Amino acid sequence: MHSCLCGCLEERVSQQCTCVRATLLQPGLAVLQQDLLRSLATMMKSRSMQVLLILAILSFLLIHFYFLPCSNNAPMEEKPSPVHILILSSWRSGSSFTGQIFSQHPSVFYLMEPAWHVWVTMYQNSAKVLHMAVRDLVRSVFLCDMSVFDAYMSSQKKKSDLFQWETSRALCSPPACDSFNRSDIITAGNCRTICGKYPFSKVEEACKTYSHVAVKEVRFFDLKVLYPLLTDPSLNLKIIHLVRDPRAVFRSRENTVADLKRDSNIVVGSQRTKGEMGPYNTMQVICKSHVEIYKAGRQAIPSFLKDRYLLVRYEDIVRDPLARAAQMYRFAELHFTPELQKWVHNITHGKGQGTQAFDIGSRDALRVSQAWRNTLPFQKIEKVQNVCKDAMDLLGYRLLQSEEEQKNMSLDLLFARNSSE
Repeated sequence: MHSCLCGCLEERVSQQCTCVRATLLQPGLAVLQQDLLRSLATMMKSRSMQVLLILAILSFLLIHFYFLPCSNNAPMEEKPSPVHILILSSWRSGSSFTGQIFSQHPSVFYLMEPAWHVWVTMYQNSAKVLHMAVRDLVRSVFLCDMSVFDAYMSSQKKKSDLFQWETSRALCSPPACDSFNRSDIITAGNCRTICGKYPFSKVEEACKTYSHVAVKEVRFFDLKVLYPLLTDPSLNLKIIHLVRDPRAVFRSRENTVADLKRDSNIVVGSQRTKGEMGPYNTMQVICKSHVEIYKAGRQAIPSFLKDRYLLVRYEDIVRDPLARAAQMYRFAELHFTPELQKWVHNITHGKGQGTQAFDIGSRDALRVSQAWRNTLPFQKIEKVQNVCKDAMDLLGYRLLQSEEEQKNMSLDLLFARNSSE
């Protein structure tokens, strides 16, 4: 404002007050202009009066600029750039629960696996071929451009046609649904019952009202595919790479074979999912992808990935939910409210078993995470370790050498890692 005032003063006084006359030519100031000009003609007769006149003009301009600053130079208050968070994981790895940690935050717009629509529509293709389509859809979601779903959904689509829409608190509160408050902790069951009737346009409308947009996705197998998003100036992307003990993942997948059949066919091809080795072929591809993602994000790190990649093990979350949730919130530039701290504690200290696909109800998370040690035959454990050894070594999971070690629950299978990784 000072530079604006000084510039205007120098120009207007030096040009014999023509700026004053121009400034005064505003609606409601015409009478004041005429009076001032008549007074000017009279007072110019004496030098002392000229000095007084100049002081009066300076005082007027000072008041004028104080209350009516130069509109062309007034600084505009800039809206902070949204933060974009990609939870990058694989099926049955605790990603639905981790997604809920973000979904329940009142500053976050969250979608769970939006690329499901790509894979359902283009299921004849391989995961590698579909990478680009998945990436383009995720980018559009981050930018709150939901027209990208037109290619994969009916023109008559509703909000409830979006995959797992009810797991998004943002789609269960205003402006997407008027039955809950944005600060409420909202369960999927309650949301599904009440908020399904709203039009699909509410998805984009709601997205644009949040400071953070989070997406949980299990359909990326190569971090390099995401490099264009990490270098995109319109995005402020942070990646949380969530992993879980492959033996626990394998056991959980056995419980949900039917739900994962289409996805497994896309991952390894329908022929390689058949027979006794089918499940292990799928696990081999998943484990290999975790190795490649980790190496790209943590070891051969490009400059644009600095401070934008965070590895999180599901076992670390369930051992200390509050500390790990706080770590992820800090990484995502979010405040961990007391209400959310209470919710995180309660949902990880319940009695549920967590055996259903996409089940994110309250459970004894620590006990559930170790359940495979009591139910998975050691012969299967050996096969999983064989195809996932590189990933287990790299990510800090101890290999079991015998059934006795498997049943010895005092034997910790998790190697310590730096908490910043």
